[in-house]
Amino acid sequence: MPESDESLTSRRPIEAVLLDFHGTLAQVEDPVRWVTLAARSMGTTLERGKATVLADRLTTAGRAGGPRPHRVPAHLAEVWADRDLSVEAHRACFTGLAATVDGSLAPALYDRLLLADGWELYADTVPTLRALRAAGVPVAVVSNIGFDLRALAADLGFADLVDEFVLSYEVGRTKPDPAIFWRACAALRVDPERALMVGDTPADAGAAAAGCSVLVLPESAPGKLHGLGGILRLL
Repeated sequence: MPESDESLTSRRPIEAVLLDFHGTLAQVEDPVRWVTLAARSMGTTLERGKATVLADRLTTAGRAGGPRPHRVPAHLAEVWADRDLSVEAHRACFTGLAATVDGSLAPALYDRLLLADGWELYADTVPTLRALRAAGVPVAVVSNIGFDLRALAADLGFADLVDEFVLSYEVGRTKPDPAIFWRACAALRVDPERALMVGDTPADAGAAAAGCSVLVLPESAPGKLHGLGGILRLL
């Protein structure tokens, strides 16, 4: 149905864009590739069948950037709760979960998370960021994360297209807490009512409580178009 004149005139102008990272700009590598290359970094070659079984078990146990764990062991409950609030808790959480499956491989699996080779950008990530930069629209990446994204973003080729990185472990708040979105808006010097938060989870949609407009993207295959171009139609 075409938009009414009233809806067009009442739409709040978007002057800044806040973007989630994982699941919005990029996706972690395929689980079998993850396991295979982590093992190779330790001098071990896994045949595909074994790597597939191991990847399935590790994903069920809980992988950073993957589905939530089937069960969080009691001894990891505290670092699980704090995983996005400190570097130490994030590493301890995800190496600990991996260690419930394979203790020797756990550190190498976590290290893949910190490498650009362990991620894949969506096809429309960089083109959309370039278009926002050309339009003079400031951008902040707002992420629940326990490590610094800046070097990773540089290696993936989009750091110079982002004005601010607002990371949960640095600000001490996690999405959907409105405070993290307010921090991002303040960093971009924009009122929340004139900012658009783009993500893929209910935590990202929490920006609505901070006063922001929200765009939640559906799941897309890594490396494919992800609907980010829709941001440009909302400006």
